[in-house]
Amino acid sequence: MSAVGPAGVADSKTVTVVHVLRHGEVENPEGVLYGRLPGYHLSDLGRRMADRVAEHLAERDLTHVVASPLERAQETAAPIAKLHGLDTATDERLIEAENVFQGRTFGVGDGALRRPVNWRHLRNPFRPSWGEPYIDQVVRMRAALDAARDAARGHEAVCVSHQLPIWILRSYVERRRLWHDPRSRECSLASLTSFTYLGDRIVSVGYSEPARDLVPAHLLPGAKPVRGAKGHGA
Repeated sequence: MSAVGPAGVADSKTVTVVHVLRHGEVENPEGVLYGRLPGYHLSDLGRRMADRVAEHLAERDLTHVVASPLERAQETAAPIAKLHGLDTATDERLIEAENVFQGRTFGVGDGALRRPVNWRHLRNPFRPSWGEPYIDQVVRMRAALDAARDAARGHEAVCVSHQLPIWILRSYVERRRLWHDPRSRECSLASLTSFTYLGDRIVSVGYSEPARDLVPAHLLPGAKPVRGAKGHGA
């Protein structure tokens, strides 16, 4: 089926799939909330996750691979692009969400929530007050998603991004409220959130975990937090 009609207008019946992939595990022994900081690369396990996803997508009709500029996203995209003979494009709009706690350890059991210096950043969970507004994440992620759709019109694309922006994008598309309990996010390491377009319209959203057996149990969706576990970037 042609992706573009005789007048150069996108065919409203053309099916395009954009898979939004969360990167693999990162080497982060100190448990830092790394956010947008440079220098955080995939761990050995993270590279295995990336290879697993590449194998999972090997037979898919991929014509476009794009990633956040952060190292962990680029490294997750690399084996997918290589397997399909593609270059990895970079889209700044796929980057991790801004967070004022970036560079610190901030997790369950470390006392961060009891420190008065942090309270002003926690006053409004609906925006949220500690980082990039949810609606701003929606705007940039939806723009990146649509750009990938246009680049792969009639085929499939992969966008490698980060947990929170992916979850916020999905929540918006599925018409859920944007503020949420982080423990409820269905977006594990190396998971795929797949958006199917009919023409320019999203008609369905799917979710899969090709590397689920490689993900530490406490990091899977719905798992209870481990007391004393440090926070990290997503």
